[in-house]
Amino acid sequence: MTEPPLTEVEIVEAECELGVSFPEEYRAYLREVSAGGALFRLERTGRGWWWAGNDEWRRELLAIPFPHPDSYAESDDDLMAREPQAEAFEDDAAYRAAWRAWGDEADTFEDLKTAGAVVIQEHGCGFSTLLALTGSLAGTVWWDGRATCDRIVPLSLDHVTGAAPVQFGEWLDHGSWALLPPDWGPRLAPDPVVQR
Repeated sequence: MTEPPLTEVEIVEAECELGVSFPEEYRAYLREVSAGGALFRLERTGRGWWWAGNDEWRRELLAIPFPHPDSYAESDDDLMAREPQAEAFEDDAAYRAAWRAWGDEADTFEDLKTAGAVVIQEHGCGFSTLLALTGSLAGTVWWDGRATCDRIVPLSLDHVTGAAPVQFGEWLDHGSWALLPPDWGPRLAPDPVVQR
């Protein structure tokens, strides 16, 4: 069942409350197609405007610009290289304490990888489609595949020439599975998210 669209007044209210400007193609979807439908619904809750299926605590990360995965690759490698190893500690308690501190740092780092974005679709097995809402990549759509390969990749019409991420409107016409890189399996035919 398709959720009814939002009014322009509701969209502006949500943007003001969330502190972001929605990409124009997403605003048009919310206004002309649905507040949810095939996507996670943008709704007014008891705590204000937010997306169904997204953790409330992520609200504070929305204003941080969505980072391109290439921007944190070196920091990611550095963090993994610093993972505490049991043999480096004299006792188990010291190792556990060091690993907890490292784990907290790693969790925070993972959260920042999707700052400025919201999940607009879940695909099962921990896979999801992200819409970047802030920063220079606002309006682009990404595949969060960290559940199996620790990667966030752009959804693109042409991965061979640099994988420029698609804009929200292009994603609506193709769907996530058809826009994945070749190493995710055979190229699938477009499966529009909504019929236009």
